[in-house]
Amino acid sequence: MIRLASSSITRAKLLHKAGIEFIQESVDFDEDSIIATDPKNFVYQATLGKYEANLKAFGYDDFPLLVADTVVTAKNQILRKAKCLDDARNILMTQSGSITSIITCMIYQSKKEKIIDISKTDYIFDKFDLDDLDRYLSSGEWRGKAGACMVEGFCQTYIKDVHGNESTAMGLNIEVLEKFI
Repeated sequence: MIRLASSSITRAKLLHKAGIEFIQESVDFDEDSIIATDPKNFVYQATLGKYEANLKAFGYDDFPLLVADTVVTAKNQILRKAKCLDDARNILMTQSGSITSIITCMIYQSKKEKIIDISKTDYIFDKFDLDDLDRYLSSGEWRGKAGACMVEGFCQTYIKDVHGNESTAMGLNIEVLEKFI
């Protein structure tokens, strides 16, 4: 049994699918306080901040602690979580017809070991259909998603090629985690 220190439904689904027992609870960390232009540095700082906040709140004596964060980049821009509909549209249009990299960092801490992993998955997207994009934006499913992106949802039909693990793009490199649990 581990403690997933994340409110992500997708991360919970990945753990469940992998057969990893977990409880899900977390404390917040203000990612807006991070100043970083390099995507790997940003995602590491965000994950480290979440780790320190959740370590203070829960420790890892009763259950190993797992925290993660994801950042999306395209055209040399860090595409954060959209703050409004127009922001989501702009973020998604940046990814349309381009290479989008999804970088996930996780920290796993148990009594025996501490693992830090940064993994990247690249997606090459076709241009998004604007009517389809409007339907996705209207659904609100983009809310709370790094880069307003859902490779397991809206973006899936536009994928031309993938380099890396799908689980990384979904917010947790389950293939790496399974080796240590």
